[in-house]
Amino acid sequence: MIEHPFNCPYCWESISVLIDSSIKTQKYIEDCEVCCNPIEISLKIINSQIKDFQAHSIEQ
Repeated sequence: MIEHPFNCPYCWESISVLIDSSIKTQKYIEDCEVCCNPIEISLKIINSQIKDFQAHSIEQ
């Protein structure tokens, strides 16, 4: 597991997620632990390292 910090696209607070490095391409929704809004997270893992990480707001 890799802990990856980033800023929430809604409230801009610094938060982090735990990422399973055995799954090479991931896309899922995680709620912000500060403002509780849903964040779409997509990432790619290469050689057990995060090579591409994006966190976007979900327009509701």
